[in-house]
Amino acid sequence: MKWVTRLHPKLDRIACIWLIRKLIDQQADIQYVPEHRVIPISRNEGAIAFDMSGSEYFAWGDQCLFDVFLRKHRLQDPALAVMSPIIRSMALNKPDPSPYAAGFRAVAEGLAISIPPGDELTRQGVILFEALHAWASQLPGISQPPEYSEHVLMEVFHKFVTQKYSDRVRKPMWVQEIAAIVQDQIDTNLALSLPELSRKLNANPEYLSNEFSRDFEDMTFGEYIRKKRIEKALELMEEEKYSLTEIAYMTGFSDQTHFSRIFNRHFGKTPTGHLKTIRAQKNREVAETVEEEEEG
Repeated sequence: MKWVTRLHPKLDRIACIWLIRKLIDQQADIQYVPEHRVIPISRNEGAIAFDMSGSEYFAWGDQCLFDVFLRKHRLQDPALAVMSPIIRSMALNKPDPSPYAAGFRAVAEGLAISIPPGDELTRQGVILFEALHAWASQLPGISQPPEYSEHVLMEVFHKFVTQKYSDRVRKPMWVQEIAAIVQDQIDTNLALSLPELSRKLNANPEYLSNEFSRDFEDMTFGEYIRKKRIEKALELMEEEKYSLTEIAYMTGFSDQTHFSRIFNRHFGKTPTGHLKTIRAQKNREVAETVEEEEEG
């Protein structure tokens, strides 16, 4: 069969390339093409597209692409049950309690650092996953996926209950990276679009759009940008050094009317009304301070 995917696969996709040739289609003809050509080639040439939005092999949520292949083909090789959480940990940048995951991830990431994406990384990566499969196949009791020892589970549980709640629900690294990029753009008053953000992260725009609201307070990308602009505007209004027209410009709104409309939608009052609230609060604080000094 013909298979088609994007150019320069990284290690999580290379794991699937290994799986295709090892257990799904040993004669697989895999083409690597620019992203915009994957789906057209799939349709025109009858090739099977993977790791591409719009294809049947595309990962969502807490699953990685390797999981999608295992589920789709109902592969029963017990060694794959050992490999799956290790590969998922690497693909989703999430820690796994398996004592093997950290070591393999270190080797895999070292390989990706030392070899640029391309044919050589794919070739070496396939060898790496073949070695992982050979090792997993020889584990004692491999007829059933190995269970983590009680000691390891207790360590994981102890680490969990001693963490702050905010650390337990820490967002994935890519979410933190997006938040930092957006904040930087807001602070420097530069426009930022979803396609531009996708290019910065080397991510598929459609996938990023679909995943965005899950990790950003159920907001779309546009809603989140407007929220961050309003938050920046609030900081500037507290300083009382700028006019509302200047604040509108400094926070990326097209004009004061646009700024007022979005602000009113968020707070149920106009920026002018909010400024009056700020000044009234400051006047109360000054009056309370004077009163305290007089009483003292």
